[in-house]
Amino acid sequence: MNLFLAYLVVTALLALVLLPAGLGLARERRIDRQLRDAARREAEPTETESAARPVTATRRPHLRSWARV
Repeated sequence: MNLFLAYLVVTALLALVLLPAGLGLARERRIDRQLRDAARREAEPTETESAARPVTATRRPHLRSWARV
């Protein structure tokens, strides 16, 4: 029984440590998806805009970890 409780405690602590990272990753992916969709909508010519209008907003690829430089 003590071994089971030890595994349970380790698993709970691991979940508490990884939860903020998982939530941050999900938030970053959501923001990236929103920016990608907005860029696609901006790139599409509308009835009032000229199709020759250049797209000036460029976005650098997002690094997934701050440790990668």
